[in-house]
Amino acid sequence: MVDIIDGALFQRMVIHGSASINAQKQAINDLNVFPVPDGDTGTNMSLTIGTAAAEAKKKPAQAIGKAASINASALLRGARGNSGVILSLLFRGVSKGLKEKDEADGVTFASALNEGVSAAYKAVMKPAEGTILTVSRLAAAKGAEAAAEHNSVEAVLEAAIAEGQVALADTVNQNPVLKKAGVVDAGGKGFLCILQGMLDELRGVPAPAEEDDDALPVKESADFAALSEEDITFTFDTVFIVRKTTGKSIEPFRAYLNSIGDSLVIGEDDEAFKVHVHTDTPGAALSEAQKYGTLELAKIENMRTQAEELAAGKKAQSTDDLDQIEAELEAQEDGDAAVAAPEKKFGVVAVSAGEGMASVFKDLGVDGVISGGQTMNPSTEDILREIARTPAEVVFVLPNNKNIIMAAQQCVGLVEGKEIVVVPTRTVPQGISAMLVLDTEADTETNSAAMEEARKNVRTSEITYAARDSDFDGFEIHEGDYMALAEGQLFGTDRAIDSLLERLAKADSQQNAEFISIFYGENVTEEQANKALDIFQKQCPNAEITLLSGGQPVYYYMISAE
Repeated sequence: MVDIIDGALFQRMVIHGSASINAQKQAINDLNVFPVPDGDTGTNMSLTIGTAAAEAKKKPAQAIGKAASINASALLRGARGNSGVILSLLFRGVSKGLKEKDEADGVTFASALNEGVSAAYKAVMKPAEGTILTVSRLAAAKGAEAAAEHNSVEAVLEAAIAEGQVALADTVNQNPVLKKAGVVDAGGKGFLCILQGMLDELRGVPAPAEEDDDALPVKESADFAALSEEDITFTFDTVFIVRKTTGKSIEPFRAYLNSIGDSLVIGEDDEAFKVHVHTDTPGAALSEAQKYGTLELAKIENMRTQAEELAAGKKAQSTDDLDQIEAELEAQEDGDAAVAAPEKKFGVVAVSAGEGMASVFKDLGVDGVISGGQTMNPSTEDILREIARTPAEVVFVLPNNKNIIMAAQQCVGLVEGKEIVVVPTRTVPQGISAMLVLDTEADTETNSAAMEEARKNVRTSEITYAARDSDFDGFEIHEGDYMALAEGQLFGTDRAIDSLLERLAKADSQQNAEFISIFYGENVTEEQANKALDIFQKQCPNAEITLLSGGQPVYYYMISAE
């Protein structure tokens, strides 16, 4: 039994834990009761600890205090979604408990786990039972008991996981929503999955294999040395991976790609498909791909310029050179300064998905728009980077999604020389409303209060589709059903989107509104959008109604009422 661990072993444990949750992320995603196709718990937690695993591989540390500090820092910056933020807080507390230590025995490690629980509870304003917090608290407490009997890290993890499994099973009874759906808490399961991976590393159990590209036998890139200018019919060698979310056959997509390119190869398994195609319009290929799932990785290279470089005896530049190029570009911008000097009092950073939505925010004066908020939540580091680029003393952050608020709040105090204020906007329309009341002549406190009041006055409705079958809140939902949400709560489902739009238009929030804005998504045609406008104009004759192209993924319509 392994009694004492050092930094190197702790880092291997984290890497193993990352591999474990990555292998099970879809099973954890499937526990999410609400079937909206947003970024899910398993994905968020896997991406979050994945940043720590990558950092551990780059920065080996012998002392456990140093290793835990590297881990906590990476998790903080890589945190995505509420579950990812809580995971980062748990490990931040662990880092505090292991500070300046070379090694940790069972008692020390158990104490650090409990420090992690304290850190997570302090950060959550209204801790709820039947969540990852409950599971981690009971697991850590049992770990401390085990350490008192046998001062061994392995014994601590073993006892913590066993108690955590009991606590996880009970979450179905503690949370009414989970009880109705008959599932356990996804965040709690994800946390135990990571702990199990850490224990497996101590016991010499092999980590789950990385995704095997042999299952998706697709060529990674063109053989540019064998190409001449006349051989190149299409310019861009394009490779990308899409994680399936819709259950659609990809045969129509195959036909589409053949119509815009050649050299097409598609590898497919049950969870994803990987595409290699030569085309002049890689952006069109990627946009069309998102109708079939979530884009996870893309690689685009210009074959003509690469062929020219090779013909001239030069090294052909490829996407493998991106890190070096990015570093060179950053070095050219304002020397080594990572934080933009303030040129004004106030700046704003907003999270949004879709070109139309981004344009609206830009037109309103937002300094930086971070892409995300639907199938992919931006990390704390993504938000920090945009804050640092904003040339203002005070930077307001508009998360515009309930699952991004915690990640944004982690940024407060992390950028030297800038005051960061997070306005907890839960939807894009709330963010737009908050932006409209920003007064550059007022002080920070007055603006914060005004933006908070403005967001509260917006009622947001959305129409999306069900990503999976579910029995939720009295609704029997089938995969592919249209779903209407009102303030994030399920309003209704239907097989016909026009019927659902009409029901939404008749709801009190729209009937009592003076102004209604309808943002239509990337998969909605202008003709369909105008039909939605007609429905609302007929049902809401007293409201001023505006139709705008939002271009957002996943949500066919976002409707704000004020």
